Amino acid sequence: MASTLAGPAAGVALDLPRSAGRVTFAGALRSEFTKIRSVRSTYWALLAMFVVVVGFGALASAGAAHGPHGPDFDPARQSLAGLYIGQLIIGVLGVLVISSEYSTGMIRTTLTTNPHRGVMIAAKGVVFTVVALVTSLITAFAAFFVGQALMSSDHISTTIGSPDVLRAVIGGALFLTACGVLSFGLGLLLRHSAGGIGAMVGLLFVVTILVNFLPESWQNHVDKWIPALAGGQVWMARAQPPGNTPMYGPWPSFAILCGYAALAVAAGVIFFRKRDA
Repeated sequence: MASTLAGPAAGVALDLPRSAGRVTFAGALRSEFTKIRSVRSTYWALLAMFVVVVGFGALASAGAAHGPHGPDFDPARQSLAGLYIGQLIIGVLGVLVISSEYSTGMIRTTLTTNPHRGVMIAAKGVVFTVVALVTSLITAFAAFFVGQALMSSDHISTTIGSPDVLRAVIGGALFLTACGVLSFGLGLLLRHSAGGIGAMVGLLFVVTILVNFLPESWQNHVDKWIPALAGGQVWMARAQPPGNTPMYGPWPSFAILCGYAALAVAAGVIFFRKRDA
């Protein structure tokens, strides 16, 4: 009787590691894509980002078309003004993609199905980044063309083929994606939706405001290292006018934002691999 029970039990115990070993990165990608597209909040967040970025860009463009503007006016940046708010929306989604699994307890099921933590978190990060990038590209181009159409009546619009304009539009999409990845890292690090969203808003929005209260001599050195201010340089088609805080070029400044995102993700992964679910 004892030997009959011991055989099957031992067989099951030996089968589990072999089953876990068959988990592939492609399979993890399919699983994470299924999860992210099956959650209704994903669609609402991406739709809200599109509406807000295009809508605010349209309002800013319409205002510029009926108001004064100086020689340093940047029509591409004007039509992308909604990115200031869009970064917060994509940031919320970035946090929720990982933190919601902890709040619902789904993370335990995920790790039971795929105990390879590195593979799982890499797949989740890749899927979110691709979804964020594709949606951000659609959003940035839509905001640009709507804004230019509104400004064309006052002959202050620009074209996608003008110098640095295409870089600015694509840069706007990359800016949103990087903000989302940074928020994903914060969500992974803190494992709590409210905490992750609070940290994201503080880093991307509140710090940007607070730095304005510093003495001007300090701002000249601090501004270029603030995530949103540095990353925002990549969606400017024209150089800053003289007298403004000196910043690095578009791509070096964007690299600073990417550095913050990389640090957040790296810290999150380190703690994710060490802590229990």
